[in-house]
Amino acid sequence: MTGKGKYPLDDLVEVMATLRGNGGCPWDREQNHDSIKKYLVEETYEVIETIDEKNMHKLCEELGDLLLQIVFHAQMASEKGVFNVNDVIKGVVEKMIRRHPHVFAEGHAENSEQVLEKWEEIKAEEHDRPKRLLDVPLGLPALHRAQKIQEKAARVGFDWPNIEGAWEKITEEMAELQESINIGKGEKEELGDLLFAVVNVARFLHVDAEEAMRETVDKFTKRFSYIEDYAKAADRDLKELSLNEMDQLWNEAKINLF
Repeated sequence: MTGKGKYPLDDLVEVMATLRGNGGCPWDREQNHDSIKKYLVEETYEVIETIDEKNMHKLCEELGDLLLQIVFHAQMASEKGVFNVNDVIKGVVEKMIRRHPHVFAEGHAENSEQVLEKWEEIKAEEHDRPKRLLDVPLGLPALHRAQKIQEKAARVGFDWPNIEGAWEKITEEMAELQESINIGKGEKEELGDLLFAVVNVARFLHVDAEEAMRETVDKFTKRFSYIEDYAKAADRDLKELSLNEMDQLWNEAKINLF
């Protein structure tokens, strides 16, 4: 294990400054905030993937890649005299202390719910504006954003008393979707309403809807890959397989892979 202080953040900041400086890397010097923002998203999802895999060695590596993106953005801001990485660190340290008065000051919180309520109150005060239900980043994946919005609404009492109400809403939205399909109008809106209702059920079950969907997509991909591998081994094109053959292989994959 690396000793404490052996690899301070300063070293990474200096490496990035060198890459962006005269005689540095042509590619790094050409980048701007917009051109590399996609990598910030990609590295974040790679971190999530390693967490799902429970691969701690790889997680260490991926967290480093994510940290690199943060330092990259801070370096570009520093070059324009806007802020530097020390400002980033100072800001988040002050924020964490300020938003945890029950730890660093005279505040009190008996449970996580009270912590979250106080967090939102302090956040609203910091931005000098009233709390809004939709104060959730637009760039979040839709399922994740839906669940966060529902959670915020629930904190002020806009919620069903139990899961039965959320479950009945799914049945209602399914009927409305079927009606829209029958008349050939409004299918997109009604499908969205149905998905939103499903997320509400996930919330009552204390299931992360985004994570559940991601795991299901991964499961589908693995099972379909089983079909692809079979076709390749049999020297057959996937399109040559009948639906019955693919269904049988799918069921085999369910048994063999999970």
